[in-house]
Amino acid sequence: MPDSVENEASAAASNEGQPELRRRRDRRRAEGDPWTGTMPIITPNDSDAPASTPAPLQSRSWAEAAAAADASARTETDRTVTDRTVSEDSTGGDASREEPRREIPAAAAPASGAGSPAAGRAAAANAPISDFISSPGSFVREQKPRPIGGFRGMLYRLSGGAWNLGPSAKQREEDELARRISRQLQGSYNTAVLSLKGGIGKTSTTVGVGLTLAEFRGDPPCAIDANPDSGDLVERALGEGIYQKATPRTITDLLKNVDNVDSLTALARYMHHAGRLHLIAGEQDPEVSDSLTAEEYLRIRQLISGYYSVALTDCGTGVTHNAMSGILQSADNLIIAAGYAVSGAKRARSTLQWLASHGYEELARNAIVVITDKDEVSSRVDKDAIEEHLSGICRQLIAVPHDRGVADGDLVTLDVLRPDTRRAYKEIAAAIVDGYV
Repeated sequence: MPDSVENEASAAASNEGQPELRRRRDRRRAEGDPWTGTMPIITPNDSDAPASTPAPLQSRSWAEAAAAADASARTETDRTVTDRTVSEDSTGGDASREEPRREIPAAAAPASGAGSPAAGRAAAANAPISDFISSPGSFVREQKPRPIGGFRGMLYRLSGGAWNLGPSAKQREEDELARRISRQLQGSYNTAVLSLKGGIGKTSTTVGVGLTLAEFRGDPPCAIDANPDSGDLVERALGEGIYQKATPRTITDLLKNVDNVDSLTALARYMHHAGRLHLIAGEQDPEVSDSLTAEEYLRIRQLISGYYSVALTDCGTGVTHNAMSGILQSADNLIIAAGYAVSGAKRARSTLQWLASHGYEELARNAIVVITDKDEVSSRVDKDAIEEHLSGICRQLIAVPHDRGVADGDLVTLDVLRPDTRRAYKEIAAAIVDGYV
């Protein structure tokens, strides 16, 4: 709004009455005096400008924000100490000006303030802070393993989990076997199952151990029927009826097209599946079943090693047939099948001695001897003496008890086997993986 006539007249009268004051004011205004005239413009980058309050720190995580806050607190502390030091230096070290502050130990603090809110906040601030990143388990209460069977399992179920006595010793042993079987492997490994005599549990052991590996391992195993005498590995794993209805793909068919197999999908056309156990059937034609050579087997083994970390090879009877040199050359450990009989124990020992004398001493020393009570031998046979006769010449000796699910020579499934038989197969599977790592 324009000034009134009265205000303009008053200002003019004031200027006329004070000519000297007006001249000094105009001169200062022209010279840029900070007290009169135009105020200078102060930019944020001016070094003489007072420090402004820092903007809130932005970080990508709470951990960075906490670290930045700690750094800011340390900076403020250092600045305070520096200012105090400069102040003391400026006083010339005169102790009479200000008495230094004495720190009161925590133990000597007044008891009346121990329960105050300020004391609680101070204690919380000085308490060590756990690292959420490096030790997240320190904030989670460890859960006690749950019992599965027996009295402990029943008590756990009836109480709704309130009473947990933990697993029994037997369950802990089973869990340890499962852990050993399921260990991750770096590479592909092969275990050969052989014997000098037929009908003593070689193929049933291959199927039972293969199904056990498939049950506990994250990757499916593969079983190869390399028996030159029309092996029945796939029939024992699938059952005779299912195998007859399936496409009759054998190891011979795979050899004819091995150069064209470049993926697991292509390989699956020549495989049979018993659950998660993948199998390659042996040749059933007697005229060509004995024609598998060591070089051909090695080609099959090289192909399998690209897709499976564990392979089992069911060998034929004896150790001198055509493919045996290739099988032993590519084997990482051996299973020697034997029976609870005097002749069976002698054959198993002879097999180990032959291996040691023909350049396979390491395989013989680390072999696993499996004694299967297939025919339920009479009490006249001293089982302990047979086990003692074989235990000193191999890495481990495992006995498979008599079981009708194995002795009948038909389909082998884990569901129908006795608990002791399944436990024996678990021990064999664990011993096999022990030899790989």
